[in-house]
Amino acid sequence: MKELIYNLKGDKVIWSFVALLALFSFMPVFSASSNLAYMNHGTGNTISYLLKHLAHIFIGFIIIFWVHKVPYHYYRGISLFGLPIVWILLAYTLIKGTVIAGANASRWIQVPFIGITFQTSTLASIVLLVYVAKYLSKKREEEVSFQASFLELWLPVFGTLAFILPANFSTAALIFSMVLMLAFVGKYPLKYIGFILGTGIVMLIFFVLLSKAFPDSHFFSRVDTWTSRIENFTSNKPGEDDYQIEKAKIAIASGGVYGLGPGKSVQKNFLPQSSSDFIYAIIVEEWGLIGGLGVLSMYLLLFFRFIVAAHKANTLFGKLLVVALGFPMIFQAMINMAVAVELLPVTGQTLPLISSGGSSIWMTCIALGIIINVTKKEEEIAEEIKDKARRESALQKLIDKQLEEEDAEENGTEKNYSIEDNTKNPMDAVLNK
Repeated sequence: MKELIYNLKGDKVIWSFVALLALFSFMPVFSASSNLAYMNHGTGNTISYLLKHLAHIFIGFIIIFWVHKVPYHYYRGISLFGLPIVWILLAYTLIKGTVIAGANASRWIQVPFIGITFQTSTLASIVLLVYVAKYLSKKREEEVSFQASFLELWLPVFGTLAFILPANFSTAALIFSMVLMLAFVGKYPLKYIGFILGTGIVMLIFFVLLSKAFPDSHFFSRVDTWTSRIENFTSNKPGEDDYQIEKAKIAIASGGVYGLGPGKSVQKNFLPQSSSDFIYAIIVEEWGLIGGLGVLSMYLLLFFRFIVAAHKANTLFGKLLVVALGFPMIFQAMINMAVAVELLPVTGQTLPLISSGGSSIWMTCIALGIIINVTKKEEEIAEEIKDKARRESALQKLIDKQLEEEDAEENGTEKNYSIEDNTKNPMDAVLNK
């Protein structure tokens, strides 16, 4: 175990928080999976769901371990070649989106021969944000032309979002806001950012109007879902998501300060997405206000550590990479918790590293692996500086020792010369006496 921990390079604080969140996730996932275990005439045995989550977490940590060994500057080229692959996957997802529990879920595709579903938008967000970080770090020292940047930067961004938006508005909005934030951090001109923001809003309105004009199109099949969620939230009209929100609020109110205790949640039997989208409500019900604030604090501390890692990064690309991959993770957690307490409409965003689900955990682990690799590079540079200082110190000591030995030899030779001279010159010998 000590050897394994020693081989984990990078920021040990980030490793620790990731491990804490992953370990904590087993208790709420095990408890909240009971409703899934009884669905479709199930036996109610949640052990299989716990073992499945354990496998997802275990594979996730293997992903972090291997990704954090790849030098992060390699991802410049990977993002460039990865974008066309991501576009193909997103287009395939829109056309061949799988059906889950009888409902259209065009955000997912079935992986052949493995039997698992995969949400392509999570992979697309990582590749796109790395690409944006690469572009901004490359153009930092150059004068930015809006026409050139629109073709190289914003066209790929809008193209990727166009594939994600019809099926997953919340993810598209999160990615777009993170790209704008990254552009601001990367010193992209503010007047251009304002123009891009306005363009994005106009394109969104046009897309919604287009969906209203062609309501029977498969391409717009989920537009009514997320538009109705926003309308119901802003107008306080009863909607299909009110059931989930009401049960989530009952769970939070039942938790009180100290909670009902691990595994004693009642609302987990009524919340359809108790182990994923609304797992935070189950956490508060079982662990109380203290547990809910504890989870929130862990994400905020992880966010602070990402800021420290970005500040310490020795290259601009490394700084932007930590911001591009670390900040969306924290904002996604905040969105998930805000939905549970009805501060935001239902979005379908999971709680990173805690909610059940393979692809969401694995994509989070890829992002964490890249971030840890950035901090690993800082450690390597710091270690090189220390080694250099130690070598210089050892070399200086060796030189000082050699100089002392030479001085001692010279002093001894001079003394011998004086004795020989005294024996050769009788007058000196007399004077010496």
